[in-house]
Amino acid sequence: MPIDIVRPPKRHTLAPAKQRILDTADKLFYDEGVRAVGIDRLIAVSSVTKATFYKHYGSKDRLIVEYVAYRHLQFAEAIDAAAQATDDPEVLLREIAAAQARMIVGPGFRGCPFLNVATEFTDPAHPVRRAVEHHREWFHALLESLLRELDHPMPGDAADDLVLAHDGAMAGGYAGDAIAAAASLQRMYDRVLASVPARAAA
Repeated sequence: MPIDIVRPPKRHTLAPAKQRILDTADKLFYDEGVRAVGIDRLIAVSSVTKATFYKHYGSKDRLIVEYVAYRHLQFAEAIDAAAQATDDPEVLLREIAAAQARMIVGPGFRGCPFLNVATEFTDPAHPVRRAVEHHREWFHALLESLLRELDHPMPGDAADDLVLAHDGAMAGGYAGDAIAAAASLQRMYDRVLASVPARAAA
């Protein structure tokens, strides 16, 4: 049966103009950075009026929070789809690593969207930083849960290692050698999974 993981939040149908603004932000914020993209540019590319923008989002910061939530939704949906295709936590963990590796070496890669946003907001209590923190806590809990299912001796510590490996691979893959960064990430998964009792005894 499929692996039982924390399901992604339900995707709601947005008004066409609101979805268009969010899709525009999704592309421009990732490609150029959230501070570099102004409201006037978002309005122009989205083909909406200023009144429509403020009706749906109220402020740029609110849109950035929604952008982070949208990225989290896409990430969670992809993992949920993979979880529905297997009953083996190790297979799912390896698919997570493989999917991230494909992203790192893929076209248009600009690093981790969540870390990119976090670096532009210095106040850890800001709603944008809290949205990023929510995603990271969710991802850590997912990894820890899967490792616990495999009877890893230290699932929390191992999840820490994998999250930090993701951070490093995302940063290194953008700033340096993407192929080496992707391979390094997958090697970290290999090392963590080698500590699972059944594998260690094999």
